[in-house]
Amino acid sequence: MVLQAQGPVLVDFYADWCGPCKMIAPILEELANEFADRISIVKVDVDEAQNVAGTYGIMSIPTLLIFNDGQPVHKIVGALPKPHLRAEVEKAIGVLAQPATA
Repeated sequence: MVLQAQGPVLVDFYADWCGPCKMIAPILEELANEFADRISIVKVDVDEAQNVAGTYGIMSIPTLLIFNDGQPVHKIVGALPKPHLRAEVEKAIGVLAQPATA
């Protein structure tokens, strides 16, 4: 889904036992609603998908990767407060919305 998605996708790499992951989960749900027309948000459990986490060099959780056209374009590591997460997502979406320059 992520690699074939049209538009940006934020992937939340998390684990059920991770306290900081649980702290940002409701924030990510709120951001998913706020940015529903501009970005999709999905979750990947690093315990169940160790190969995926390894492919993208996930060394600590939570790690959020924003993909565009199947490629990672922005990384956020750690449990940031909502204003900071929102700003990071807005920044990534804004950069992706910019026309490419030659």
